[in-house]
Amino acid sequence: MSQLSFQLPIAILFAVSLPADAQQQLAALPDGPGKELVEAACVACHETDIIFSSAGYTHAQWSYLIDGMIALPDALKSNILQYLATSFPEKYDRRPTLAPGEHKVTFLEWRVPTRGQRPRDPVMTPDGMIYWAGMYGDLIGRLNPKTGEMTEWRLEPGAHPHSIINDLAGNIWYTGNGNGTVGKLDPDTGAITVHAMPDPAARDPHTAIFTRSGDYWFTVQNSNMVGRLVPDTGEIRLVDIPTTGARPYGLEEDSSGMIWIGYRGASKLGRVDPDSWRVMEFDTPNPNPESHHGNHYNRRLSIDSHDMVWYVDSGRGYLGRLNPKTGEIKEWVTPSGPGSHPYAIEVVNDVVWLNESEQRPDVLLRFDPETEQFQSWPIPSGFGIIRNMRETPDGNLVIHQSSTNTVGLVLIDHESAWLPGPYRP
Repeated sequence: MSQLSFQLPIAILFAVSLPADAQQQLAALPDGPGKELVEAACVACHETDIIFSSAGYTHAQWSYLIDGMIALPDALKSNILQYLATSFPEKYDRRPTLAPGEHKVTFLEWRVPTRGQRPRDPVMTPDGMIYWAGMYGDLIGRLNPKTGEMTEWRLEPGAHPHSIINDLAGNIWYTGNGNGTVGKLDPDTGAITVHAMPDPAARDPHTAIFTRSGDYWFTVQNSNMVGRLVPDTGEIRLVDIPTTGARPYGLEEDSSGMIWIGYRGASKLGRVDPDSWRVMEFDTPNPNPESHHGNHYNRRLSIDSHDMVWYVDSGRGYLGRLNPKTGEIKEWVTPSGPGSHPYAIEVVNDVVWLNESEQRPDVLLRFDPETEQFQSWPIPSGFGIIRNMRETPDGNLVIHQSSTNTVGLVLIDHESAWLPGPYRP
C-alpha cells in the first residue's frame, strides 16, 4: 500500500505569511487561548470561513474532524481543540428532522490513509473493491471492504480528480478537474494515461459515466460544456450547453441511450442525443429565484427502470421527478425542509436514495415512489457531505464524507455475511 501522507511540519504551520485581506478575515476569529494556533494551522490548507460555516462541534467531534485533516503533536492538538470546542461549540439549528420507517440500513465506514485528501465519488467494481477520488490529494484510492486494506495511486500534481468511474476492463477513469484532463488508471500495473481537453476553454471536467456503447461522457461544469471521449481512439468532442451559466453537473444515461444532465446554475435539466448532439432542455420549478441558497439548483440526477428522471433541487430542498414522455414534473420537499440542501441521489430497485447535506449530521434518505414516503438515518461520521452515491453490484450503496476523510458502504435491509458488522475504524 502506498502511504501518501498529508502532514505539515510545525515549522511550516507557524511560518504562514498571510495577505492583508486574510489577516482581516482571521482577526474576526473570537479571542481566546489557542486562536493564533488555529489561524496558522487552518490557513495552511483552507480559509477560516470554513470554521464559521460549520455547525459547531463537541470536543470529541472536533478531534475526529481534525484527525482526518492533519497530524498534530498532542500538545498542539490539545490547545487547538480547546479553542475550537470553546469558541465554536455544538449548535442545534442544523439538526435534521428524521423520518421514521420500517426499513433498516447498516453503515460501514473507513478512514482513508492520506489526510486532507477529501475523498469523493466512490464506486464499487464487480470484484467488490471500492475505489474513490482523493481530490485534494491528487490520488485514486482503493479499499478492500473484506479486509480493510487500502491502496493509493498518486496522479499528476494539480489533477484534482473530481469523479471516477470504472470501465468493463477494470480500469478506473477520472476527471482532472484541476488541470483540464481525463485520465485512466490501470490498477493492475499502476499505469496512468492522460487525455488533455482539445479546447483550452474546457478547464474543469467534472462528472463522468460510461454509456452502453462504451463511450465516456462527462460534464465540464464552469466551462458550460458536455463532452465525449472514445476510449479506443482517445478522440474527445465537446459541445456548449445552450443555457448560459447552466453549469452542467451530474449526468446519467436512459434506456434509449439519451444522456441526461443536471444543471447546477439553472432551473433546468438537459438531454443530449448522442447521435445528433442536439441538446434539449426541460424547465424545472423555480417559483422564487431569490430563495435559492448559494444559487444551487439541480446538482445530480438518477433514472429508474421506467425512464423517469429523478433529480435533487439543492437550492429549494426538493426531490423531483420528470416524466420525459409527458413533461410532467412532481416534487416533494425533503423532511428537513427547504434548507436541507439535497446533494447526491441514486435509484436502487426503483427506490430513490438521497441525502440532506446541509444538516448536521448529514442524513441519508430513502424515498418510496409508490407510497411517496421518506425514511431517513443520520450518517455516523456525518460532519461532511455525501457529494455522490452509487449503487453497488449487489444492490447496496457506496457513500463518502469528504470533510471527515471517510468512504462508506450502506447495506440496505440486510447484513452481509462477510463484513464484521458496523465498522468505523
